Amino acid sequence: MGRSLSEYAGLSLWHADPRLDWSPRQSLHGDLEADVAIVGAGFTGLWTAHYLAEADPTLRIVVLEAEVAGYGASGRNGGWCSALFPASQDKLARLPGSSPAAALAQHREMCATVDEVGRVADRLGVPFAKGGTVVLARTGPQWRRAQAEVTHARSQGRDDLVLLDEAATGARLRATRVRGATYTPDCAAIHPALLVRRLADDVERRGVRVLEHSPVLRIEPGRAVTAAGTVRAEVVVRATEGYTPGLAGQRRAVVPVYSLVLATEPLPRATWEEIGLARRETFSDHRHLIIYGQRTDDDRLVFGGRGAPYHLGSRIRPEFDRDPRVFARLRETLVDLFPAVGPARIDHAWGGALGIPRDWCASVGLDRGTGLAWAGGYVGDGVATTNLAGRTLRDLVLGHDTALVRHPWVGHRSRRWEPEPLRWLGINAGLRAMTVADTEERVTRRPSLVARAMAPLVGG
Repeated sequence: MGRSLSEYAGLSLWHADPRLDWSPRQSLHGDLEADVAIVGAGFTGLWTAHYLAEADPTLRIVVLEAEVAGYGASGRNGGWCSALFPASQDKLARLPGSSPAAALAQHREMCATVDEVGRVADRLGVPFAKGGTVVLARTGPQWRRAQAEVTHARSQGRDDLVLLDEAATGARLRATRVRGATYTPDCAAIHPALLVRRLADDVERRGVRVLEHSPVLRIEPGRAVTAAGTVRAEVVVRATEGYTPGLAGQRRAVVPVYSLVLATEPLPRATWEEIGLARRETFSDHRHLIIYGQRTDDDRLVFGGRGAPYHLGSRIRPEFDRDPRVFARLRETLVDLFPAVGPARIDHAWGGALGIPRDWCASVGLDRGTGLAWAGGYVGDGVATTNLAGRTLRDLVLGHDTALVRHPWVGHRSRRWEPEPLRWLGINAGLRAMTVADTEERVTRRPSLVARAMAPLVGG
């Protein structure tokens, strides 16, 4: 049984937008032949279809989706389109065949990707506010990390990250107990579900078949197998991100970890004058347990963060989207940052699973021997990275030798996660440690020893 339209609209603030029609498309019935079969109709799958169809309109492209396009993380995230990549530049430079220059080139490509998403968003009529990102420092250890981050960026050849003092920070964003911040211009606030749905419509106009309510059971060389039929294709692309463990043989490829989000009612002008974000900057801070926020185009404050537990066996269930304890902590953190938001009503609260590879390094690639391609492992930094993945997969599939196919992440393969219960113990210990580390720093006013010790488990 498929979900009702009201269930889809109730998934998040973004899904509830009345401009969006969640009526399911046709499902797969029987076998199909294609040139390229793409499993997953989120950003990765749809960007790949978009660029392939644009480059070669004669290609027969089929996209298979278990629910509806934009059901997963692509329709539920915090709405950041940023140049952030889940692995550090240093880590990219250490990958086989890579170098500091190659890692810097990939970072610059990520910055350009933000503008590429903006170009397509503008064509599709999706608002795109490139106000950059302010990352606050609100304790001594956070301020030292901010300073060190900017110094390190300069040593890597980057000038896109700058340090703001307290006054310069307040000109953009006014939160409590601020000592300063880092700022990068390479991020935009966006309505992710509006983008992903319009992208799905766009690829259909280009001749791509998007088949919904067609869950793929397994991917094999030359075919994607569902209960209702098999799509045979020379190239099969896995674009399933946090839902990858549901595919046969992929249980330990990535782990689905939940991120939860709140959205306030539209806030009055006086409140925004107190908070700032006049250019719709996205924001975070330098704590260990990630938080993120943006001002929407209808003046809501969207605020999310990590902290929800990983569920044994890489389970993904609708009830995991909502955790009252995490929502309560998010609201407490939000009001601590911006006391003026205290009286505001929370109109929406939601969550979703993101995909984390064992080494916290996203990857994209094509095995020419099997015809199996993949992209994912974005660790929540996927709105722009998926676009880079789609353009890279286009060049890999078409055999084009471009700069995109030579970036360090191309062809990288992360090792598999540990079997249960080891991964459940390790991941949740790491998540808990980040909360403890933030408390430790507030109390001691010194960098956390816990965070340093646990860094290998949480991507450090």
